[in-house]
Amino acid sequence: MKESLRVAGLGGVDPHDDARAVQAWRWMQWVLIAFSVLAIPAFYFELAAASGLHLAGRALYACMFAGFAAVLLRMACLCHKPQRFLRRNGYDVLIAVASAASVARGIAPWSSVEWVLRIMFVGLVAVRIVVSLRSFFSPGRLWLLLLTAALVLASSGAGFYLLEPSVHTYAEGVWLAFESSATVGYGDMAPTTPASRVFAAFVVLLGYGLLSLVFASIAAMFVEQEERILRREMHRDIKALRGEIAALRKDVQTLGDETRAARAPVEPLKLAASHPDESR
Repeated sequence: MKESLRVAGLGGVDPHDDARAVQAWRWMQWVLIAFSVLAIPAFYFELAAASGLHLAGRALYACMFAGFAAVLLRMACLCHKPQRFLRRNGYDVLIAVASAASVARGIAPWSSVEWVLRIMFVGLVAVRIVVSLRSFFSPGRLWLLLLTAALVLASSGAGFYLLEPSVHTYAEGVWLAFESSATVGYGDMAPTTPASRVFAAFVVLLGYGLLSLVFASIAAMFVEQEERILRREMHRDIKALRGEIAALRKDVQTLGDETRAARAPVEPLKLAASHPDESR
């Protein structure tokens, strides 16, 4: 897994590098996650060109670029080989460059090529966030998964309420978010604007991931119970086997002692028989 992340450009700091760099990277990852989240509201602020929010979106992209650039430069200064660190983290360098390009490019409505590029950028950022948080969403942490699912559903409902004209209340936004994330598709409500459709695509992908993790966590609970029973039986069998081996060693040692004791009187007789003249 670590090797694949390194190849993908998310290698982090080499464990054999400077100890200060390794320690700093543990905290800098959280800083990068915080700046990565800015890409989501910036994307939708740029879509609202008519209301003037695109300026706020560009400001968020600028903050994102500044944050990524500052972190990468700081870590490069701490590492023994800055160029190697930047190569190991080419994914973050790409995000920094893309965020800078997002500040400089045009206002919505975007061309087809710019739509694709911006969606790809948001997808790259989403992957960056998921990879950074992968250890916190292990199947064994059901409570954290359920809490995350509730927060995602609540925020997605707010997103649909703001982006979709056919959604008139927050409750309808939550319902549309549930339909999208669970891929139910009752047909009573559907995204109609480009912004809400792009938002629905991310909600569907995120819903697939969260639902998979939740069901995997529930299944892991039952499997863990069976594994605990099997582990307990295995420990009991190992303990009994150790007792049998100890008893067998004791029996072998006792047999060896008896054998040596039985041979002891025989040795002088053999020596006397082999040297009759000396005995006379």
